[in-house]
Amino acid sequence: MFEAHFQTFEEPESGVALTARLAAFREELLRRKLTGFVIPRADQQQNEYVPPSDERLAWLTGFTGSAGMAVVLLQEAAVFVDGRYTLQAAKQVDVNAWSIQSLVEPPPETWLADHLKPEDRLGFDPWLHTSAAAERLAAACAKAGAELVAVDSNPLDSVWAERPAPPLGAVSIHPLNYAGVSEADKLAQIRGEMERLRVDALVLSDSHAVAWTFNIRGADVSHTPLPLSYALVPKHGRPQIFIDHRKLSNSTRNHLEVSADVQEPDALTSALANLAASGASIALDNATAADALSRLITAAGGKPVRGADPVALLKAVKNPVEIKGTQTAHRRDAVALARFLAWIDREAPKGKLTEIDTVEALETFRRQTGALKDVSFPTIAGTGPNGAIVHYRVTRKTNRRIALGDLLLIDSGAQYEDGTTDVTRTIAIGEPTDEMRDRFTRVLRGHIAIARAAFPDGTTGAQLDTLARQFLWHAGLDFAHGTGHGVGSYLSVHEGPARISKLGTTPLKRGMILSNEPGYYKTDAFGIRIENLELVVEAHIEGAEQPMNEFETLTLAPIDRRLINTHRISKRELKWINDYHARVRREVMPLLDDEATRVWLEAATEPLTQPQ
Repeated sequence: MFEAHFQTFEEPESGVALTARLAAFREELLRRKLTGFVIPRADQQQNEYVPPSDERLAWLTGFTGSAGMAVVLLQEAAVFVDGRYTLQAAKQVDVNAWSIQSLVEPPPETWLADHLKPEDRLGFDPWLHTSAAAERLAAACAKAGAELVAVDSNPLDSVWAERPAPPLGAVSIHPLNYAGVSEADKLAQIRGEMERLRVDALVLSDSHAVAWTFNIRGADVSHTPLPLSYALVPKHGRPQIFIDHRKLSNSTRNHLEVSADVQEPDALTSALANLAASGASIALDNATAADALSRLITAAGGKPVRGADPVALLKAVKNPVEIKGTQTAHRRDAVALARFLAWIDREAPKGKLTEIDTVEALETFRRQTGALKDVSFPTIAGTGPNGAIVHYRVTRKTNRRIALGDLLLIDSGAQYEDGTTDVTRTIAIGEPTDEMRDRFTRVLRGHIAIARAAFPDGTTGAQLDTLARQFLWHAGLDFAHGTGHGVGSYLSVHEGPARISKLGTTPLKRGMILSNEPGYYKTDAFGIRIENLELVVEAHIEGAEQPMNEFETLTLAPIDRRLINTHRISKRELKWINDYHARVRREVMPLLDDEATRVWLEAATEPLTQPQ
């Protein structure tokens, strides 16, 4: 009945089977007179999803998470992961060969400073690290009396005999009825920012920035319509785009050549060197520009100016066409979600469904909209203890049957040409325990606190993050991930620079789209997360003495009423829940064409009342 086209459930290679690769890699390091090497989970542009040809960390260690690093020394090796992936890494990595360490606190550089010896030579690939990351590695080496060595070619590639070829996904035009702003107008905005920065040129090292600027999309990585590419925008004259010509049809090439000269990727280094030779100041993005670019500019006589990519903020603030498209995408997605949630409620209590069944069903319901281009990330569908693994990905080996008494956590999203979605719901299968209802209600109250927040213009995500955690903190609980991330417009589902977290220092601007997803995870028992996407809009507050903002919720899907302890919520929170469910019913019901889902939605959005 159901199948997944965009997701697989095969178990990645892991554990002891990969130990031979580690041994071969150490032999290659010895041959190159290196005593260690750093392997980030990264491609040249620090993308979240990287092509198979750049999955070096997974190939060597077995760890498949979206963030991590490994350090191989001749006698020791460590894999560094953040709080989302602690449980996953322990299952995927051979702990006899690798120790599992923190990626954040303390950072890998602390481990390096403790484990490197005087005269050690630690290698790194400058195309896979930003300059800031390279400087942190250099400082750790200096502390230990060791040397950091930038290699000309990656030693891991020398032992990866069956390394896949780089991707050649076809590039498509993202038309104005979705993009909203022409390439010429975007380039004018970018040059205005360059004037402010007082630079002669700007390197777009983030493929998302290239895609946004020139209104193109691609198919080089999973789940994000990304054309791997670079661009160089001078203060005067035509920009240059560096992209493999085999990805371009005649129409996409003609589209690009209206705004820029189109070059092969190899031409980037010579174009940069020629520009730098004149002493030019060239802006580089701190977050995505490879250290190799900074080294190249400096060596050629130019001045690298490192900072935040101005395109990231321009891209994050959605224009009216993008906002309207995103709203349309969420209404379309809501139909698929309603059909899925109704199906779960009918079928899961029978005891026959598995996690894979739910992933396949949800993708199928989305495909039946006729507009799905891809899922925006691999669906997280964890029942019972698997729900406590924050970024769990079900495989045929881990696939668990959904049982009465379980909580099912399902976090998923879709890529439509008019918008990108991301939504999490936690569903009670049968009767939940008092503990489950208590934890769910605390998470929901935090979610509502974000959704109802009013905040002055210029407020950052870090200032809002506490709102989502306060009710968990009252019980001595917390969650080990940010409360929210930015979301693109038919681009990355995880888009910077704004986020709601203790690290979110970018002011939230009207037109930004962010997730609101507090959670709670009880190891080996259950997981809870409630996620909607929110649009930053102007708040109209009578008597306000300064510009104020608030959130408009984009996601339209019922929240499981069975898990809400109405004794523990305020009247204002109850009103928010009932108003939200009334809106879901009002906007989604007319779009449903099957009676079973209409009946389910009617019941799922019934107003809650509080006991007298």
